[in-house]
Amino acid sequence: MASTVRTAVRADLAQLAELAALTFPLACPPGSTAEDQRAFIGSVLSVERFEEYLADPDRVVLVAGDAGEPSDLVGYTMLVAGEPTDDDVQAALHLRPTIELSKCYVHPDHHGAGVAHALMTASLEAARERGAQGMWLGVNQQNARAQAFYVRSGFAIVGTKHFTVGGRVEDDYVLERPL
Repeated sequence: MASTVRTAVRADLAQLAELAALTFPLACPPGSTAEDQRAFIGSVLSVERFEEYLADPDRVVLVAGDAGEPSDLVGYTMLVAGEPTDDDVQAALHLRPTIELSKCYVHPDHHGAGVAHALMTASLEAARERGAQGMWLGVNQQNARAQAFYVRSGFAIVGTKHFTVGGRVEDDYVLERPL
């Protein structure tokens, strides 16, 4: 399946939040509770929050759709420009200026179909266009599938950090790659 990747627009908000609510739990470790996941989705991945993200000049939200029906979203990424606020991340990174790959999710029915690769390619290009020299991300230490994808995409583990989901603190690897 070919994917069309483009910048998200207001008309995507409801579908984007729905996709985020579906895909976020797939990246959570086995010990993560449904309650904690719902709390995170409600506070970070709601329509209202995505509306804020689209309006933020330091963020880029990209969406992927089936080439035949590009309005049907099957994946998304979000980049956040600027220096990280987390001390552990700041200490781990080597490349500046940097940009975070904050979100990278694909609908489970489209895993293995090239959607993630298309989104990554477009995300790397968007980061370069913003003048970043490096890109970083956090990935749960138990998410081997995502880690393997990021390594294939040129990222390497450079440190660790914590990530809060609801009331639970998770352990993430910090990965970085040059642009």
